[in-house]
Amino acid sequence: MEVSITDNQKNRLKKKIEKFYKDTKHCRGTSECPVKNILAPSVDKWSLFCLYNLAYNDVLRFNQIQKYTPDISSRMLSVTLKKLEKAYLIERKVYAAVPPKVEYKLTDFGYQFSTKLIELNQWIFEKSTELKH
Repeated sequence: MEVSITDNQKNRLKKKIEKFYKDTKHCRGTSECPVKNILAPSVDKWSLFCLYNLAYNDVLRFNQIQKYTPDISSRMLSVTLKKLEKAYLIERKVYAAVPPKVEYKLTDFGYQFSTKLIELNQWIFEKSTELKH
């Protein structure tokens, strides 16, 4: 029986999944899983908008992020930015000024993460036409 390319890809994926579960075994039952702690706060629609806007513009203030993020309320933007900051994807810099000046930018990790996310998003868009058939 001949092994196809698809069979080989499936086998490689299974090995990657096994390795992932072995490597993350210590995370089960704790709140210290880095994968969960990064993915959970970052892949909702508001977080994606914030990450992409910061990746594109480098540094933005709260009102600028809100302007570039359609239909987001101030409260939701505030909650989203706090989540992303807690996940070390963005950093917040407060300037001693009146009125207070606050700027947001991606961390180095946040920039690398956004690069991977946009690649995933592009792949999804490319494959979405195939899903409709």
